[in-house]
Amino acid sequence: MTGHLEGPLDRDSMVAFLSAHGDGVLSTLGPDGSPQSAYLTLAVTDRGELVFDAREVSRKVANLRRDGRVAVVVGGRDGVTLQAEGLADIPAGDERQRCADAYQDAFPQFASSLQDSAIVVVRVRIAWARLGDFRSPTAVLRETSGPI
Repeated sequence: MTGHLEGPLDRDSMVAFLSAHGDGVLSTLGPDGSPQSAYLTLAVTDRGELVFDAREVSRKVANLRRDGRVAVVVGGRDGVTLQAEGLADIPAGDERQRCADAYQDAFPQFASSLQDSAIVVVRVRIAWARLGDFRSPTAVLRETSGPI
């Protein structure tokens, strides 16, 4: 299968794709630099940030506190996938609330977990992303040229 770059990936297209999927695989760097991945429910803010909740004691939270670089893959089952890289952090104050609101809007069934002090809200600011549509013989790729 060959592919061609069809143009830049804009924030609105990325947000729409992420909103439609709601889950993906996040990869962090373990203490020895090895990759560690987790399948998660993922929300997206209108700013294009990925948001998820996690246990404070989870290895993904320990990893991103040490090194915030992450990679994320969303989709694929239907032949369209988003690959992204960025920096994760644990926002506080108004930023935490804004991110928690986006997560709660996407997943109201998890609203109570956001009140648990053992749960943190994690935000991923995407620095690069590629949306690939592999449903035809010639793949169509769109990617960012910098931060979203």
